[in-house]
Amino acid sequence: MTKFELDDKALTLPITQAARIIAQQFANQQPTSESAERVRLNTLCVLVVNDYLQMMNIPTDLRSSNTWNPVIRMCADVADIEIPGIGSLECRPIRLNEQFCYIPPETWEERIAYLVVQVDESQLEAKVLGFVRNVTSQELPLSQLQPLETLIEHLSPTLKSIVPESVSLSQWFAGIFETGWQTLESLWNQPEFAPDFVFRSKNLMEKIPSTQPEQFVRRGKLIDLGIQIASQFVILIVEISPHIDQQVSVRLQLHPTGSQNYLPQDVKLTVLDQSGVVFLEAQARSADNYIQLQFRGEPTEQFSVQVALNDAQVTERFVI
Repeated sequence: MTKFELDDKALTLPITQAARIIAQQFANQQPTSESAERVRLNTLCVLVVNDYLQMMNIPTDLRSSNTWNPVIRMCADVADIEIPGIGSLECRPIRLNEQFCYIPPETWEERIAYLVVQVDESQLEAKVLGFVRNVTSQELPLSQLQPLETLIEHLSPTLKSIVPESVSLSQWFAGIFETGWQTLESLWNQPEFAPDFVFRSKNLMEKIPSTQPEQFVRRGKLIDLGIQIASQFVILIVEISPHIDQQVSVRLQLHPTGSQNYLPQDVKLTVLDQSGVVFLEAQARSADNYIQLQFRGEPTEQFSVQVALNDAQVTERFVI
């Protein structure tokens, strides 16, 4: 695979501030500057790939990986992500213009695949170039990489049993809803979650007006962003309505819950296409009581919606 082909098929993702902080914390624990740089770079790669897997709604368990074990990462050159029920993915870093990726011998076993990540810290981004299923030498030519899109196919026999099915929006028009998606009235009737504005408004829909004069369907779901801290809930609202030429209008809103008048600052609402590429994104400021995104899609089109705050993120998959 040529460099052009690699760039053309690579998935570019941001290196988040949270990832940089965690990577530096791990690096500061190392006894030498050489091992500190190795651990820092490995950790950045792991967190970038973890973001990609989360976007694809593939569950991960970083704390069960060797990367998160302070003793192992001090003694061994490891950069793995544990996927529960499947195994460990190894995420190996390369710099710009390198044509070979170093694969440490200690990672040659007990890995389900090896992903190569090109790190460009000057641009605060990384490219996931591709993967191989196994290795037998320390130098992996980039020309041997398989496209990232085929990784899901490689994992799919097992993934089907652990990855939730996509929410079918077309079935919503027929009154069929997946577990967890409730009417807004049902959500508001739970005092611990209902936003304060509901009790100050005679009309529940005043704060969530529909821009569509046609028939629409609206449902909400509680999203828990308290993955590493105390539970912090927000409400994701999805509204759909028919459009011309069989298209469907989709409107997404994110609202605070309970006594919170505003969303957590910097919480993000992101729409990703079927390949995991960011399509739309909104970020809450210090005094936003909701944020929203709106777009149209075709029947059978797939997309994901990600709600993220710092290094916590929740992804919901949809098909129109």
